[in-house]
Amino acid sequence: MHAAEADLAARWRSEDSRPAGLAAALAAAAAVADPVRAVEPLRPWLADTSWLTTRFAEALALLAADPFARPPLPVVGSGGAPGGLILAERGAVRLSLQLLPFEIAGALPATALFVPGRAAIRVLAAGGASLILHHVALSEAEAAGAFTAAGAAPCTSDPPRPLRTGELLELDTTRTTFTLAGASGDVLLLDLSVRPPSQLPVRAYDIASGRLVHVAASRRDSSFRQMALALLRAMERRAAAPLFLAATQAEDFAARWAAMRDLVALAPAAAHPRLVQMAADDPHPEVRAAATATLALYAAPNAEPCPA
Repeated sequence: MHAAEADLAARWRSEDSRPAGLAAALAAAAAVADPVRAVEPLRPWLADTSWLTTRFAEALALLAADPFARPPLPVVGSGGAPGGLILAERGAVRLSLQLLPFEIAGALPATALFVPGRAAIRVLAAGGASLILHHVALSEAEAAGAFTAAGAAPCTSDPPRPLRTGELLELDTTRTTFTLAGASGDVLLLDLSVRPPSQLPVRAYDIASGRLVHVAASRRDSSFRQMALALLRAMERRAAAPLFLAATQAEDFAARWAAMRDLVALAPAAAHPRLVQMAADDPHPEVRAAATATLALYAAPNAEPCPA
């Protein structure tokens, strides 16, 4: 079984490494700084999906020979949530197959998520879903790092329209995103995403009100580090405080504050000196405000002694 898996992986790597192969197109896309231009080298792979049909036939043949085999296609997502398979990835560029089960694609979504970057999405199966586009205005200064939650423009939504099998959605995901609703079947998407490093956070908006409800670090390395720190906090690993302190120096303001918030919960005494610094001179005004408000909790007056 392992030999068959290795042989299939080696064959795919060999095919992808040819001058006109997927790896060459991916490398060309990853070398382009502009997310709009980064999509261009991979357009043929979105337009003609016969390569994907062949790849799945080979993966299914591997499973037919041994149902415990694992085709060389990394899985993302689980537990009935939207997920799928990573087909190729290099740097900030990822080509994946995304499955939205009809239970999820049929429900009316509550939030819209905006991720800095660009996406080109081929609809392989529409599942009878309706597509709703959502938009937020964003200045160049905000995109370059001056974004604040207090100054965020509201989210607006277009009227729903039918999602069409075979159509290509091209989105500036920094300012435009989509949700699906009303599906009667599973939705399958071939998703090319370009997510270069950005100081702009991932932003979640409440669709009904248009209000910003959450921000999070947009860089993948920051997100992974944030998850690891949250796990250390949950495990009460106070000896790991230096790791949290180092993360409060991150370039991404959302990552800096997430690390400090977890450190305050884990080890308040260790967090205090750095919290004072952040309140005084953090580059982002909302981090300074949050640090100042948190410092006030340290100095809260003692409760009156019980008369009894």
